[in-house]
Amino acid sequence: QVQLVESGGGLVQAGGSLRLSCAASGRSASAYTLGWLHPAPGKEREFVAAITWSGTKYYADSVKRRFSISRANAKNTVYLQMNSLKPEDTAVYYCAAAGVRTGPPLKYDYWGQGTQVTVSS
Repeated sequence: QVQLVESGGGLVQAGGSLRLSCAASGRSASAYTLGWLHPAPGKEREFVAAITWSGTKYYADSVKRRFSISRANAKNTVYLQMNSLKPEDTAVYYCAAAGVRTGPPLKYDYWGQGTQVTVSS
């Protein structure tokens, strides 16, 4: 069992930045691939970014030049640095854990409660 707690969401103007954090706890939490996803029209969840336990990173094309994912294994925490935010980035962002060593994962085993990101124009 892995527990995930997100923080760092908020309201920001277009062009601004936010950093999301996700603290993972539980047995072998550090071995999981951790990702960020959000709902999108026609999809339950849309992939944003993911990072494996060894540090390999994956990004959606729409964010790869603006967002950066990182991981502090000693703290079992993953971060999503979001720069040059656009109104279309507005969503609830969920942290999720997948029990795979390579990615991006096709499915996730555990989910956080989500954190709201709102980008005003």
